[in-house]
Amino acid sequence: MNWINKVTPPGLKTMLTKRDTPDDLWVKCPLSGELVYKTDLEENWHVTPAGAHLRISPRTRFRLLFDDERWEPIELPGVALDPLKFKDDKPYPARLKAAKSKIAAREKKETEGGGAPLLQDDCMVAAYGKIGGVPAVVLVQDFAFMGGSLGMAAGEGFITAAHMALARKAAFVVCTASGGARMQEGTLSLMQMPRTTLAINELGEAKLPYVVVLTDPTSGGVSASYAMLGDVHIAEPGAMIAFSGPRVIEQTIRESLPKGFQRSEFLREKGQVDIVVDRRKMKDTLSRVLSMLMPKSRRASDSMPASLNPPKTHVSKGKSD
Repeated sequence: MNWINKVTPPGLKTMLTKRDTPDDLWVKCPLSGELVYKTDLEENWHVTPAGAHLRISPRTRFRLLFDDERWEPIELPGVALDPLKFKDDKPYPARLKAAKSKIAAREKKETEGGGAPLLQDDCMVAAYGKIGGVPAVVLVQDFAFMGGSLGMAAGEGFITAAHMALARKAAFVVCTASGGARMQEGTLSLMQMPRTTLAINELGEAKLPYVVVLTDPTSGGVSASYAMLGDVHIAEPGAMIAFSGPRVIEQTIRESLPKGFQRSEFLREKGQVDIVVDRRKMKDTLSRVLSMLMPKSRRASDSMPASLNPPKTHVSKGKSD
């Protein structure tokens, strides 16, 4: 027997034993460097004490926006996989499979305490519900799925959600987050830019509100199309909103960019963004905007489908409805 075991009291030995702790118990704030307890961060909608707005999942976004955290998931259509037989260091189908596994693991973790299923097969997730009493279709772009890249599935998802808003005469709210077009689909991904624009024109002809919530980051083909075609543009604080990144621009023009360039506050000053609002006040802001844009007669006559009446879409751990 080791000599230290003879002189160490049993209680002290237990205290010195290494305990397993979760790797993600603390989250570092990108603004202040402060370590924030993950539970506190979740209760604060993933906004740090310093004001950094961290990226959130579609489920969290729906919980944030929809009344009583209730919604009806919308099934988005499938598309042809790997139409160009694209391969870099990995085949495109392998990248899709890895992204879907990542999303499935996150969804399993987020629904440990209960929750209605989301219908997600790519970077777009859609649902129907009410925001401040106003019927709305909300489409969320998931940056965790291949950087929210715009491809055929994303384009089809956008058009399907827009047509659902038309069919139900509801407002259409899109929360953008993307690094740009999906290179594995080449020109087919770029074709989604005019296709989504045509869907937005249909909403305009029907006099239905189209509101864009710009989150970090929104760039590339997304910012060059449906992200900048809303009736109202609302951005989260500090969100990068651009076509190309600042490093690329600086290398091209060989000049330093202004402080805060391509951030939501800078774009609000230049007139490209209408409102910059804290995520915790996003629902109230959206509710006011939609109530002004949506006719009262439509809101009064709307009846939510029976599918929204089951238990809440999210239940805290240890609780049940």
